[in-house]
Amino acid sequence: MTPDPRDPVAVAQALIACESVTPDEGGALALLERLLTPLGFSVERPVFSASGTPDVENLYARRGEGAAFVFAGHTDVVPTGDAAGWRHGPFSGAIENGELHGRGAVDMKGAVACMVAAVARRPEAAPVAFLITGDEEGPAVNGTAKLLEWAASRGERFSACLLGEPTNPEALGDEIKVGRRGSLSGTVTIRGVQGHVAYPHRADNPVRKLQKALAALMDEPLDQGTDVFQPSNLEVVSVEAGAGAFNVIPSEARFAFNIRYNDRHDADTLSALIVERLDRAVGEGAYQLVFEPRTGDAFLTPPGPLSDLVADAVEAETGRRPALTTSGGTSDARFIKSYCPVVEFGLVGQTMHQIDERVAVADLETLTRIYERALVAATGQASLQ
Repeated sequence: MTPDPRDPVAVAQALIACESVTPDEGGALALLERLLTPLGFSVERPVFSASGTPDVENLYARRGEGAAFVFAGHTDVVPTGDAAGWRHGPFSGAIENGELHGRGAVDMKGAVACMVAAVARRPEAAPVAFLITGDEEGPAVNGTAKLLEWAASRGERFSACLLGEPTNPEALGDEIKVGRRGSLSGTVTIRGVQGHVAYPHRADNPVRKLQKALAALMDEPLDQGTDVFQPSNLEVVSVEAGAGAFNVIPSEARFAFNIRYNDRHDADTLSALIVERLDRAVGEGAYQLVFEPRTGDAFLTPPGPLSDLVADAVEAETGRRPALTTSGGTSDARFIKSYCPVVEFGLVGQTMHQIDERVAVADLETLTRIYERALVAATGQASLQ
C-alpha cells in the first residue's frame, strides 16, 4: 500500500522496507514515482552504465517551469551486516521508544521521506525537482554525476540544491555543510626479491622500503588547514605482505591509502606530492603507484543566500542557528556544485552505517517542516546565485 505522502514517518517506513542495498533499486525509486506523480511531478528513471561497474537506476522528477529548486539524495544503502545482530530487522521500519529502526533511516531514506512530505504539503511550491540516485554508496559512477549531465543535456536548469545527507553530529540544528574535502585513493606496491629468511643477503625484503614509504607519507603533515577547511589527512587503510610461511622473505609488499584534502590541493598537485615523497623515501622506479579514479576536489559554497535561507529555516523550527562547516566525508554535492549552489542538511548521523541504524520519529517531522520552509522561501525568490 502506498503511504500518505504528507506523512514522513510512513514514507520513511515504506522506503526502508525496500531492500535497496547499493546498487539494487529494490523498489525504492518505484515507490517515489508512485508518490510524486499524483503531486504533479513528471518522473523519469534513467539507467546509466559504465564498463566495470554495475548498471544503476536513478530518478529525476520535476514540477513547474523554470530554474528549479532541487532536493537531492539517494535511496541506495550500505549492506546490513549480520541481520541477526539487529534489534529489529534491517528492513522492518519498526518503531520503538520513539525511534524508527532500519537501514537507511538516517542515511538517507529518512531525509528523502521528509523531502517528499515537504512538497506534498506545499502543492503550490514550484519549480521544484528531485535528483535521486541509487549509486551514492557505491562507485558513484553511474549516479548523480551522469544524472546531472543527462538533465543538463535536456535543458534542465537549477537555481539551488539542498542535499539531505545526515549533517548533524549530535542534534538536529547543529550543522549545515557548505563544502566538502576532496578524496584521493591509491595503492603502492614495492617489489623485492623472495628468499629464505636465514639467507637475507640473497633476498631483498620489500618490507624495509615499505616502512620508509609509510613514514614518508604519514609522518609529515600535508598542510595545516585553512580558515574554512580542516587539515588534509592521509590514512593507510590496508597493508599486505607475506609469502605464506614464516621462513620466506616476501617478493612484494603493498599498502592502500586514502587522502581527504582541502582546497590547498587538487588531485593533480596532490598526486605529484605523493610521488615526490615516495621517490625521496624509496627511490624512483622502486615502487608502483596506482591511483583510483578521481571523485572530486574540495569545494566551498560561500556563505550567502542559500546557506542563509536554510539556516533561517533550521532556526525557525529548532531555535538553534546551525554552524556552517566543511567537515566529514565526501558526498554527491561534489558533482552538484558544478551546476548550481548546493548545501547539505539532514538528520543526526550518529547511527549511520551501523547495526541498529535509527532516527528519532520527532526529528522526521521537524526536518519536514525545515524543508517546507526552505522550499517556500526558495521558490518565492528569483535567484540564489
